[in-house]
Amino acid sequence: MKSASCLVILALVLLAGPSSRPFAAEPNPALSEFLAAGDPAAAAKRIDAVLKSGPSFSDVLSALRRGRDYPAKTGRGRQSGRFGDHTYAFVVPDNYDPSRSYPVRVQLHGGISRQEPPDVSRLGIARLPGAVEEIQVFPAGWFGSSWWQASQVDNLSRILDKLKRTYNVDENRVYLTGISDGGTGVYFMAFRDTTPWASFLPLNGQMTVLASTRAGVDGLLFPANAVNKPFFVVNGGRDPLYPAHLVAPFVEHLARLGTDVVFRVKADAGHDTNWWPQERPRFETFVDEHPRDPLPDRITWETERVDRYNRAHWLVIDRLGATAGDADFADSNLLRPGKAYDFGLRTDASEDHGRRVIDVSDGSNASRLGLRRGDVLREVDGHRVADGSEVVQRMQAWAVGSEVQLKVERGGQRTLLEGRYQPEEVEMPAVPIFPRGKASGRVDLVRRGNSVEASTRGVRAFTLLLSPSKFDFRQPVRVTANGRVVFDRIVEPSTATLLKWAARDNDRTMLFGAEVSIEMGP
Repeated sequence: MKSASCLVILALVLLAGPSSRPFAAEPNPALSEFLAAGDPAAAAKRIDAVLKSGPSFSDVLSALRRGRDYPAKTGRGRQSGRFGDHTYAFVVPDNYDPSRSYPVRVQLHGGISRQEPPDVSRLGIARLPGAVEEIQVFPAGWFGSSWWQASQVDNLSRILDKLKRTYNVDENRVYLTGISDGGTGVYFMAFRDTTPWASFLPLNGQMTVLASTRAGVDGLLFPANAVNKPFFVVNGGRDPLYPAHLVAPFVEHLARLGTDVVFRVKADAGHDTNWWPQERPRFETFVDEHPRDPLPDRITWETERVDRYNRAHWLVIDRLGATAGDADFADSNLLRPGKAYDFGLRTDASEDHGRRVIDVSDGSNASRLGLRRGDVLREVDGHRVADGSEVVQRMQAWAVGSEVQLKVERGGQRTLLEGRYQPEEVEMPAVPIFPRGKASGRVDLVRRGNSVEASTRGVRAFTLLLSPSKFDFRQPVRVTANGRVVFDRIVEPSTATLLKWAARDNDRTMLFGAEVSIEMGP
C-alpha cells in the first residue's frame, strides 16, 4: 500500500512538474540587435528583421519597456564627444552603476556670438556645481550654430540619443538649463522641441532676444507651447543686459498662459551666477519635484511647419490650413501689459548706454519736470547712473506724489530738474512678442480614458500616437475635434508601429502601439 501511494505521488509530480516551473522566454536575437543599434537610423533598419522573427505585440512591448542591458565597463568622469562640427563635454559620476537610472542635466553656455566653436575642454563645467548624482552634458555652440538654430536642435537630440544607448538614463529626468545666451536658448527649445525635456531652467536669459531679426532664429516662436513644461527662471536685478524688471513681464505672460513658472529675482546680482550657492538647493528641489510626464493628458502645440517642430509627445501636426469650424484661440504672442504708470520718458539702449532721452510725451510728467529730447541722464535723486538699467531701477523706487530730482547733461552743461512724481496711469496696448509673417496651426488636446477632445485652428490633419499605457485597445477610441466626432472605433495595436516610434524616440517610458490619423477637411 505504501509503495502504491509513492507511485501515485511520483506520477502526479511528473505530470505537474513541467507546467509549474516559471516560463522563461527565449531571447529574440533580432530584437536584441534592435536594442543594441547605435542610433535611430540603425534601429529603423532592423525593424523588418524583428517583424520577420514573429514576436507578439506584448512580447515586444515588454522587451522595449525593460530596455537594453547596459555594460558595467564604460567611461566615467569627464569625457567628450563629437557629431560633425559639434563637440560636447559630459561628466558621468565616478560611481556610476548601470543597474539604476540617472538624471541628466544639459547645460547651454553663454557667449554664442563667437565665430568659431569653443574648445569643450575649456568650457566652465564647474560653474554650477551640483549636489546630486546625475550625468551632466555641456554642448558647444557658436555664431554659425547657435542655440536657436535647427543644427543645435538636431545636435542635442543626437547627444541625448547617444547617452541613452550608452548609459542608463532616466528618460523622465532629463532637463535643460543654460546661462545668458544659453538661458535664452532654453526658451527657444521650450517653444520648438518640448518632447525630450522634463523642465526648463533659463538663468540670466531673456526670451525677447529671439525676437531680433539679427539673431537668426529658425522659424517662428509660439509662447503657448511653453505650457507643456515647468520653468524655473532666475535673473539679476542689476543685470546690465537682461535686468529682472525687463524680463518679468514676459515671464508673467507665460504664467498667464498657464505655464508652471517659478521666477527668482536676485535683486543685487549682475550678469553673473554668484548667487548659485544660495539658489542651488531650490534649483535642485525644483528639478526633483518636476519629472517629465512622457504621456501627458493635456498638450498644446503650435507650429508654422510640418517637416519639423510639429510634434509634442503623442501629437503630430501633419498638414496646415484653415478649416470650417476652426477654434478661436487667443493670440499667445500678444503681450498685454495692463495698466502702468507712464512718466512720458523714452530712451534707447543703444544711445549713451540707455541714458539719452529720445522722446518726451507732450503734457507728460517728464515734460512738466523739464526733460527735453537729447538730454543725457547723469543722476537720479543724487545717485550717478551708469546706464539705462540703473535709470529704470532708480525711477521704479519712486512713490507717486514724492519729490524727485534728475540731473541731465544738456548742451554740454549740467542741469538739475526737480519736481513731483505724478505719472499718468494708462492701459498699455498689447504688443507682439515675436515677429510673424507666416500662417501657423495649433492643436490643444485633452485625454480622458479612451476619449480625446481636440481643439484646432489652421490644422487640416494631425496624428495621435496611442500608448498602451494610456489607451485600452480592447475598447473604442473616440476623438472629438472642434465639437464633432471625427473618429470612433477600436484600434488594433501594431508591432510595426511600436518599433517605428521606439527606434526614433529610444525611450522606455514613451511607447506607441498605434497611430490614429485625423482629417479635418478643407
